[in-house]
Amino acid sequence: MALPSRRQRRLGIDIWPGFVDALSQLLIIIIFVVMIFTAAQFYLTSALSGSESAVSTLTKEIAILRDRLALDDKTNKDLSENLAQVSSQLQASIAARDQLQAQIADLTSRVDESRSTARNDLADKDAALAQKDTALKAAQDQAALLNQQILALRDQLARISAALDVSEQKTKDQDVQISDLGKRLNAALANKVQELASYRSEFFGRLREILGDRPDIRIVGDRFVFQSEVLFAPGSADLGADARHELDLLGGALRQIATKIPPEIAWVLRVDGHTDKRPISTSQFPSNWELSTARATAVVKYLVEQGISPERLAAAGFGEFQPIETGNSDDAYRKNRRIEFKLTER
Repeated sequence: MALPSRRQRRLGIDIWPGFVDALSQLLIIIIFVVMIFTAAQFYLTSALSGSESAVSTLTKEIAILRDRLALDDKTNKDLSENLAQVSSQLQASIAARDQLQAQIADLTSRVDESRSTARNDLADKDAALAQKDTALKAAQDQAALLNQQILALRDQLARISAALDVSEQKTKDQDVQISDLGKRLNAALANKVQELASYRSEFFGRLREILGDRPDIRIVGDRFVFQSEVLFAPGSADLGADARHELDLLGGALRQIATKIPPEIAWVLRVDGHTDKRPISTSQFPSNWELSTARATAVVKYLVEQGISPERLAAAGFGEFQPIETGNSDDAYRKNRRIEFKLTER
C-alpha cells in the first residue's frame, strides 16, 4: 500500500507519469500472475497425483494473488477517478489560461494604444513647444525692435518738445497779435454792419418815398414787405404789368443805393417768398414750397433784367412755415402771402 500512496502524491504534480507507472505495475502483476498460474499448472501437473498439501498451498497462494488483483483493481479505479479529476482541473486550468491570455492580450492592446496616444500627445506637445519657442523668439525680436523704436521716439519727442516750447512762445506772441487783429476786425465788422444798416435805412426810406404810404407795402423790422397780390395773381408766379412797374421802382432805388455802398461791403438783396397755410397742388406747383420759391425766383430774374448784378441777389422760398399772423382769417392769410426784401450781408 506504500507504493500507491507515493504515486498519489506524485499525481498531484504530474498525473501522466504516475498513470504510466500504474499501468506498468498492473502489467507486471498480470504477467506475474500468468507466470504463477503457469508454474502452478506445471507443478500440479507434476505433483497432482498425491499432494493435497501442495494443492492447499497453491489455493492459498491463488487467494493471495486474487486479493492482490482486487487491490490492484481498486488502485486502478482510484487512479481513473484521479485521472478524471485531474483532466477536469486541467480543462479548468486551460480555460483560465485562455481567459488570462485574452486579458493579457486586451491589456497589451490597451497598453499599446496608451503608448501610441502618449507618443502622439508628446509629439503634439513637442510641436506646440517648438511653435511657442518660435513665437517667443519672434516676440523677443519684436520687443527689441520696439525698444529701439521707443528710444528713437523718445529722442524725437525730446526734439519735438524743444520745438514745441519755441512754438508755444511764438503762439503766445501770435495770440496777442490775433487778439489785437480780432478786436480790430470786430470793430471793422461793426463799422461795416453799421454802415450797411445806414444804407439799408436809406434804401428803405427811398423806397418809401417812391412807393408812397401803402397798406400792401410796408416795412417790418429790417425787411421791406410786399403783399403777394401786389406782384402775383392767386396761385401764380407770373409777373404782371403792375408788378413790373412796382419792381422797376424798387430796382431804380436799389441801383441808386448800390452806387453808394463801398465795394468792400459784401451785401446782397435777399428775396423771400411766403404763402399762407392753405395747401396747393397743381402740376406746376405740387406744394407751397414750389410756389413760394418760384415767386422769389421770378422777382430775382426780373431785377437782373433791370441791371442788378446777380451776385447781389438771392432767392429763397419758405412756403407757409414762416407766418407773421396766426389764425385762419382772410386778413391773416393775406398778410402771410408776401414777398420780403432784405438788404443784408452775404
